[in-house]
Amino acid sequence: MPVTLHTKKALTLEAARLMAEAAEACAAKNGWKVVIAVADDGGHALLVHRIDGTQYSSVATAMGKARTAVAYKRPTRILEEMVNKGRFSFLSAGGDPVVLQGGLPVEIDGQLVGAIGVSGVKASDDEIVAQAGIDALRQALA
Repeated sequence: MPVTLHTKKALTLEAARLMAEAAEACAAKNGWKVVIAVADDGGHALLVHRIDGTQYSSVATAMGKARTAVAYKRPTRILEEMVNKGRFSFLSAGGDPVVLQGGLPVEIDGQLVGAIGVSGVKASDDEIVAQAGIDALRQALA
């Protein structure tokens, strides 16, 4: 019996660099010092970029946000809101989720291809920086 395998898109290092450059430009425009992490669809690091002067704790946080956005296939903001509204039991979820705003899944043509996580400033601003990276990728693919 023949077997059919799925064909899927994958983020490349080139795409991760493009996203990081756009995210860094957004952060620089606002004077924000952040870490930008791009992960593939398995949550593995493709690129981790720490702007000079950003606290080192943001390295693990940004990567955690990216991994969490991949694992749950949604912005980490949604998970943070859920916990803030009292669903504390979510904190026992497996896989060490980082339930802080600033992680966004990257979907291309309806397929999850990875995520971008940003940490270093106010969480809502982290998400603005992450979105700039995604917007640049989508524009480059158009």
